[in-house]
Amino acid sequence: MPTVRARLLVALVALVVLCGFLTVAGAAPATAGIPPATATTPSGSLWFDGAPLTVRDGHFTDGQGREIVLRGYNVSGETKLAENDGLPFASVADAEKSATALRALGGGNAVRFLLSWAAAEPGRGQVDTAYLAAATAQMRAFLDAGIRVYPDFHQDLYSRYLFDEGSWYTGDGAPKWAVDAGGYPKESCGICLFWGQNITQNAAVRQAQYDFWHNAHGVQDAFLDTAAATMTYLRQHLGEAEFAGIVGFDPYNEPYAGPYDSGQTSRTWERDLLWPFYQRFRARMDAAGWQDKPALVEPNLFWNADISSQKQEGGLLDVGTLGPRYVFNTHFYDQKAISGILMWGKAADGQYTGDLGTVRDRASAAGTAAVVSEFGHPLSGLVSDKAPTVLKAMYQALDSRVPGARWWTDPAGSGPVLSGSQWQWDLYSGRHHELMNGDPGKVRTAGDAWNDEDLSAVRLDDSGEVTLRQDARLLDRIYPAATAGTALAFTYEDRSRDGAATLTWNPVPPSLPNVARLVGSGQYGLLVWRSGDGSAPTELHLPVSFPASATTVVSDLGTVFAPPAYTPSVPVGVAPEPGGTGGRRLLLTDTDAGSLHYALVTNGAANPSAALLDAARSELAGWAAAHF
Repeated sequence: MPTVRARLLVALVALVVLCGFLTVAGAAPATAGIPPATATTPSGSLWFDGAPLTVRDGHFTDGQGREIVLRGYNVSGETKLAENDGLPFASVADAEKSATALRALGGGNAVRFLLSWAAAEPGRGQVDTAYLAAATAQMRAFLDAGIRVYPDFHQDLYSRYLFDEGSWYTGDGAPKWAVDAGGYPKESCGICLFWGQNITQNAAVRQAQYDFWHNAHGVQDAFLDTAAATMTYLRQHLGEAEFAGIVGFDPYNEPYAGPYDSGQTSRTWERDLLWPFYQRFRARMDAAGWQDKPALVEPNLFWNADISSQKQEGGLLDVGTLGPRYVFNTHFYDQKAISGILMWGKAADGQYTGDLGTVRDRASAAGTAAVVSEFGHPLSGLVSDKAPTVLKAMYQALDSRVPGARWWTDPAGSGPVLSGSQWQWDLYSGRHHELMNGDPGKVRTAGDAWNDEDLSAVRLDDSGEVTLRQDARLLDRIYPAATAGTALAFTYEDRSRDGAATLTWNPVPPSLPNVARLVGSGQYGLLVWRSGDGSAPTELHLPVSFPASATTVVSDLGTVFAPPAYTPSVPVGVAPEPGGTGGRRLLLTDTDAGSLHYALVTNGAANPSAALLDAARSELAGWAAAHF
């Protein structure tokens, strides 16, 4: 995630402070159908919660056959630092605080959980079980909050141990012994304004990555052995219900070749070196008891770069069908926007629908699901003014491949709703104490404390409460967490802000006057789906901005203002999300198979009349029939 150096950063982003504690106004009471919490069952769970996920027909799928969308954050860049010994948190208590806030304030149902190879194997062949125990305990805090987890062995610029005390930059990933084995040249990026330039300009970084892919000095063998030990440890020390919450494993963050061999291309490198590595990792997963979970594999880092000079052909094009044992896992950052030079002005409606449409197409061609496991934008510095629009456009593109201006006239072109994890959710933002490359004269406290980045959506305020640094309307979103059947189209108009301006990119068209009147200036989400043959309901996450007293649902299943508590006999109801964090979900229960359904959810009307609800329902029924 290359970003501008601190000497170029001149402004701080305004902090969005969410009033109150981690509670949700108007939360529906628990129903008799909700079982009591146990040591392995998150509080608030219902009978259809907690099943392991598999990949089927290009989607994450739960045990009830529902399509699952994972939304959340990376936890966290703290793992890249030395101050907490390669762990995301200083304590389990901090992990629990983070999990509660992530669910209640950020609306997340999943996290990408970063792990450090250097901390897991500080000496060759010496796996540190104390580190694995601490990481497992912190991971459990999220699992017990009903949040799914996919671990990631993280690296950037191969290793911090390639860099000297006085270096401008640092890395993370490989342990010191692996660097010592290589005898690499003195690192130097030359004149570099972005840390990511080290990938192509730093000879030490380039050679170390080359050696890893070619298994020089046995470093790849050692990494795979440590990964196997890590997965075995997690399998043995998580309970069955906890392990069911593990989605899969991301083997290697942002892979790139280093230098190519003579005659080699980015495509042949993926085919001949990267893919065999993933197959070796997959074998370790199977041996460790992870055979039913997918490997979330990333292509060449540069395959979808939006700067033409950086883009390299790839995307695992030459490895055949990935199938359900692998997930197509990629990142997306707008490097043009981050550069401050190549994109003037703000992002706009539909800015990234093409980029993430390419992700959908590549996953579909590979026969598997997709996840965008990192996306984001700097929250301070010269380009931070773009963050509200860049992030809105990215979430918009995760929801649908159709821009807002065309969504109502072409909803069937939406494509699948993508899973994604924003970078990042760092409790310690702005409060770090990191000795950069071990130098006591370079103590980093600001931002993420790593290569001058500042992308955390949260921080701790002076009283120790978790506080959002971005607009809650942007982060805490309606999304279809589980669709009982096949999602055909989805959109969410968050009405998030860019300063004092409200961003409305998907207004209800005048051709639906009663729907437009019902929504007014409020937020709204609309899901269209075709029912399956299971009995579990469709689930939509309800943001804090949708309290029961202000939520209206217009659906063919029922039209309701202030939906009641869920029971199996209630077609439109509200229930707590698992984990006891105050999060809520809208549950939509159909009793058919293969039928078209729709549900509009809005907070725009105060106690709408029955006549208005009926008129809006009639308009939506006609619209859905015309387009599907």
